[in-house]
Amino acid sequence: MNWSEISIHTTAEAVEAVSSIFYEAGAGGVVIEDPEILEREWSTPFGEIYHLSPDDFPTDGVIVKAYFPVNSYLGETVEEIKSQLDELLTYGLDIGKGTVTLTEIHEDDWATAWKKYYKPVKISDRITITPIWEDYQPAHSDELIIEMDPGMAFGTGTHPTTVLCIRAIEKYITAGDKVYDVGTGTGILSIAAAKLGADSIIAMDLDEIAVRSADANCEINKVSSQVHVKQNNLLDGVTDQVELVVANILAEVIVRFTDDVERVLLPGGTFIASGIIGAREADVKNALADSNLEVIETVYMEDWVAIVAKKR
Repeated sequence: MNWSEISIHTTAEAVEAVSSIFYEAGAGGVVIEDPEILEREWSTPFGEIYHLSPDDFPTDGVIVKAYFPVNSYLGETVEEIKSQLDELLTYGLDIGKGTVTLTEIHEDDWATAWKKYYKPVKISDRITITPIWEDYQPAHSDELIIEMDPGMAFGTGTHPTTVLCIRAIEKYITAGDKVYDVGTGTGILSIAAAKLGADSIIAMDLDEIAVRSADANCEINKVSSQVHVKQNNLLDGVTDQVELVVANILAEVIVRFTDDVERVLLPGGTFIASGIIGAREADVKNALADSNLEVIETVYMEDWVAIVAKKR
């Protein structure tokens, strides 16, 4: 199906009224591009990062957008929107430029447009991550290729937290290790561990979509015999001890289950924790120390931190 994006360049004062016009015309929702958001101070209790580009916002005024199916009634819909926009002037409301713009969009464009930004990424001397739609040829015979189809689960493998985790796995894993991957997402850390010689990996995620995505990616990379993916809340109910636990999740979550990590690690076992924003580094390290886990390395990339700890 094709859709038409109707956008109105207006003022902050008229945003609510313009949005109401769109809703009355049958829009299920609106998109508001207001440059004011660029100056906003964000609350980040869980270490969230907000990155907004000025290029995505108008230099003046506000743009309100809505989407309508391209059908025989579209012309009438547009004329009705323009008519109601003109009526706002009679109420003394400043609508700014008031320009109405139409752009036709193909539904499959929305589903696939992001793919053009996802290219092969060399994580280390040995490991390269590539999307399944790219025809990537290894640069040398011992290069390890991880093919990914992110689907609807978080994690293309290119985020700094994932890069830090994979590099740490490569450094600390020993052939034959048993591994728990907590909050597996697309399964990329489990796949890396399998390709680096782990004997068996249990990949866990609470999100059913992530579990399906991880399963599919393990199939693509031919490591399903080593990786068992299951729906699970962190390490709840997990009892067997392993040599390595990895978790690329928010610091707020990590500090809540360090005792469980210590419980499931063999003596001398390794915990690799990432997804930690710099401001929460001390909190995570304190939680690790309280759980008898000794920090042996801390690595940084941009605003993110990965911490490697050993069970005493």
